[in-house]
Amino acid sequence: VQLIESGGRLVQAGGSLKLSCAASGRTFTNYKMAWFRQAPGNEREFLASVTWNLGTTYYADSVKGRFTISRDKTKSVVFLQMNYLKAEDTAVYYCYADTQLQTPPQRGPLNGYWGQGTQVTVSS
Repeated sequence: VQLIESGGRLVQAGGSLKLSCAASGRTFTNYKMAWFRQAPGNEREFLASVTWNLGTTYYADSVKGRFTISRDKTKSVVFLQMNYLKAEDTAVYYCYADTQLQTPPQRGPLNGYWGQGTQVTVSS
């Protein structure tokens, strides 16, 4: 499985950004796809997930109403649309794929597949 994120860049506070995650290597029918982020000195933070087959979404309270996760099954891409960005959204954003990801996500080690991450920097 290969997950390749793109779209991270420097953006001003209040702006928008759309991240993409190109997924390949297998059929993702039974997978749940998710976005996490990690800022320096902070723990990894779950943001949102979407089931590949039905497109059912789930969001962390911290981003609900500002971020939208979606997937394009025909292109095998997962998106994260981020609006009204804040300085505290600055982090490396990771794409994740797992057949066992719970809703809400379980604590502890996750044994799915991770992308390499893409840096999002929000200037205030």
